[in-house]
Amino acid sequence: MKEIMDTKAFKRSLHHSENYYRRGFGHQAEVSTQFDSEYKSNFIQQIRDNNNTLEQGDVTIRLAEAFGFCWGVERAVAIAYEARKHFPTERVWITNEIIHNPSVNQYLRDMQIEFIPAEGIEKKDFSVVESGDVVILPAFGASVQEMKLLNDKGCKIVDTTCPWVSKVWNTVEKHKKGEYTSIIHGKYKHEETLATSSFAGKYLVVLNLEEAEYVSNYILNGGNREEFLAKFGQAYSDGFDPDRDLEQIGIANQTTMLKSETEQIGKLFERTMMKKYGPIELNQHFQSFNTICDATQERQDAMLELVKEKLDLMVVVGGFNSSNTSHLQGIGLDNRIPSYHIDTVERILPENRIEYRQLNGEHAIKENWLPDGKIVVGVSSGASTPDKVVEDVVVKILELKNATTLV
Repeated sequence: MKEIMDTKAFKRSLHHSENYYRRGFGHQAEVSTQFDSEYKSNFIQQIRDNNNTLEQGDVTIRLAEAFGFCWGVERAVAIAYEARKHFPTERVWITNEIIHNPSVNQYLRDMQIEFIPAEGIEKKDFSVVESGDVVILPAFGASVQEMKLLNDKGCKIVDTTCPWVSKVWNTVEKHKKGEYTSIIHGKYKHEETLATSSFAGKYLVVLNLEEAEYVSNYILNGGNREEFLAKFGQAYSDGFDPDRDLEQIGIANQTTMLKSETEQIGKLFERTMMKKYGPIELNQHFQSFNTICDATQERQDAMLELVKEKLDLMVVVGGFNSSNTSHLQGIGLDNRIPSYHIDTVERILPENRIEYRQLNGEHAIKENWLPDGKIVVGVSSGASTPDKVVEDVVVKILELKNATTLV
């Protein structure tokens, strides 16, 4: 059973602790120089300044209007860098990947920031952490149980949780206060959703509109309780009962989910509760707050604009476990544009082959992925992807098509 605690009171107490940090440490100037050299790209900025377009030989590159590092990610990485400088002799740990990007996480390892040993997302070995150690919470956040464990150990906690994620936590706290069940649109084993659910009272995680429609039908027509629980496996709170706990519901989401689907799910449940309880009682049975991240929305909207253009193919760059990156790839595929999700330039292989992640999570290799003749390539990247990585990919494409080094 999940430990029952007043999560709001604990969070308030933690925020007033002398061992808790969620702002920088005064090393912004040093960190900024290092950050810019490792992650930013003058080449990509030049393309941005040229109406997001580059033409070289047979290749036209079209960048999405918005892509790459968001403010929350940049903030999290910068605070982690500052923490290492501020605590030069202490052991510094991080509870999970700071963000979903392999190169960024490797930089942290190179700075002697250690990662908590883990078998999967939910089985972490905190026995390695000792009192006085510094522990960084990543941009996705950490569960309230992990925070309490680290606080009880006497660790210095550096919290880089994105404010948009914290906003969702506040939303499920409101649901809990009103005894509403939080229906969370997300991936139930994703770090962010695990953290969010730890702040909720009763909750159910739905992956997509199809699962939401199943729940909606159950609310309106009833069904087989055992079948319901088996369908959602571990994606609900301890003791959750669909016959009891779907009378009052509130909507929340993992911030990196597809914006349009989150909106559809919210409207579906609003209609469902309206149909069951009527307009007068709707507010007693349904709550909805806007918890869609601005940066996620901007990148998805930019992708929707980009796919309107005549593109031969799309390359989306981002960590393979990055939810927001996979949704960008999905937008390309939905518009019948060959779309390849890669995490590093090394996925572009010799002999005109590319290794990429499919939407189902499996890897595939595409032969002759760059067509002959003149081509237009759309390029975007997830919110955890440095422009330097995007530069590597763009340059590689240009080299392969034009057989020359352009940067």
